[in-house]
Amino acid sequence: MNIKEGIEKRYLIPEKASQGLIEKELKESEYDFSRAKTAFQEQDYKWTIVKSYYSMFHAGKAVCFHLGYREKKHFAITIVLEELYNEGKIEGHFIAYFNAAIDSREGADYHYLHSKETAEQNLKIAEAFNNRMRKLVEEL
Repeated sequence: MNIKEGIEKRYLIPEKASQGLIEKELKESEYDFSRAKTAFQEQDYKWTIVKSYYSMFHAGKAVCFHLGYREKKHFAITIVLEELYNEGKIEGHFIAYFNAAIDSREGADYHYLHSKETAEQNLKIAEAFNNRMRKLVEEL
């Protein structure tokens, strides 16, 4: 699905870019990532997975806002990431990182599937993803 189809299905809503919303989402991303790191140190692996994902979600939302879209479903961020990849603006592994984080967050939240290894992996991909989204906001 591309952005145009996402708009037609109302998964994405065109909205004038707002620096305030972009900054708010980036701050939320930082906060959630900080909480994920603390949870990992406390051996709370479920919460590490959940907060790692939400840090990525907020970083992705910042990119959406920067491009002039508000997401109405979490997977709408994937639509935007895929479009950016197709335009040569991001590397494909960031789409895989985001989708993996969605899957592990759902596993942790709904099926009580969490481990130290998954939590540690999610921290690593969240850090890389968040740094790339922040850089992307600066580049675009």
